[in-house]
Amino acid sequence: MILDHERLDVYRLALDFLVFAHQVIETLPRGRSHLCDQLTRASTSIVLNLAEGAGKHSKADKRRYYLSARGSATESAALLDVLSRLQLLDAPGHQAGKEMLMRVVSMLIKLAQSLEE
Repeated sequence: MILDHERLDVYRLALDFLVFAHQVIETLPRGRSHLCDQLTRASTSIVLNLAEGAGKHSKADKRRYYLSARGSATESAALLDVLSRLQLLDAPGHQAGKEMLMRVVSMLIKLAQSLEE
């Protein structure tokens, strides 16, 4: 048996980003727990909002959750920028994370647009 959200390519990509984010978090030095917590929440929120949205019946509810997931993805991208600017994330890591998130955001925009009435 497969659940609705597990059929979405964007869900699988969001899970990949979640793993990436946690790898980044593991490299951060002590004293940066606020950034760790924020990136943990934002990256997890992408996955959870996608799953919850896929489980909704009305188009409006689905769209709202997908747009919320998009917001969490852009927040995650901003966090990667912060880490890069603070020299806590190297350029290749920054680029890899941002590329994943740009794909996630693009896919979420298309999903949301497909649900417009």
